[in-house]
Amino acid sequence: MSDTINKATQPISTTHEETDPQNRDQRKNFNYLSLRKTHIRHKGEKPFIFSYLSGLKRHMKTHTGEKPFSCKECDKSFSFLPDLKAHMRTHTGEKPFSCKECDKSFSYLSALKTHIRIHTGEKPFPCTKCKKTFNQTSSLKSHMRTHTNEKPFSCKHCDKCFRSVFSVKTHMRTHTGDKPFSCIECGKSFCFNSFLKTHMRTHTGEKPFCCKECDKCFRHVSHLKAHMRTHTGEKPFSCEECDTRFRFLSGLKSHTRNYTGEKILPFSCKQCDKCFRHVSDLKAHMITHTGKKLFSCTKCKK
Repeated sequence: MSDTINKATQPISTTHEETDPQNRDQRKNFNYLSLRKTHIRHKGEKPFIFSYLSGLKRHMKTHTGEKPFSCKECDKSFSFLPDLKAHMRTHTGEKPFSCKECDKSFSYLSALKTHIRIHTGEKPFPCTKCKKTFNQTSSLKSHMRTHTNEKPFSCKHCDKCFRSVFSVKTHMRTHTGDKPFSCIECGKSFCFNSFLKTHMRTHTGEKPFCCKECDKCFRHVSHLKAHMRTHTGEKPFSCEECDTRFRFLSGLKSHTRNYTGEKILPFSCKQCDKCFRHVSDLKAHMITHTGKKLFSCTKCKK
């Protein structure tokens, strides 16, 4: 046994097969036979399936669950030291990987590579069910749940479930009241960026959703969909007490009050204690406070 070890550690000066003319110009010298044996594995020999024993040992941690490297700032642990070092950037705020196309920086190289696809337009991850493609695997996985209808992420505060962790985090703002998106024109804040974008149209006057049947345009796609019912005649809201159907939910709610006798007056005047069933009634009432006359004669201006 000792002879074997001595042979393996015996200093030598050797190269690839000297007789092989292809190797004569690529000769490498090794001081120990063990190093030479390791080096020649680039020919394809993999005694551990991995090129090196260290690679096998690292891989085995994925099966054993061993995570010897712990973060001192939080309770997370990692199987590999480089992963811990990368994680520490979430605490230090270090973002060493910068995009050359814009001013964004990232804590992880993988995040930068994913971001670069926004500029290149590359979407290498296709859906096998439809023709959609995505720039990252997480987006593809989330999309696949639209086909399976899987919603594995649930809210701890209510019974709603979601397809992605991001959707849960976004939804949580409805419980926490967090409104991180603010309007630079009027100061209003919103839970979702999409709400802010829609709100901004009240300042810009933009109405990007246009009806193909007439010349009307709308700020919200939901308003366009509701408007389209005036052309299609669709009345999706039906009364449970009679056969009457309505194009809009507001119409159904007003109608059901005839049966319940409920007097809902959701629109209240801020100047006095009067309340009104319809917003149009409130606007008409406000004239008594402002003195403003909304309707004038085009002939005599009275």
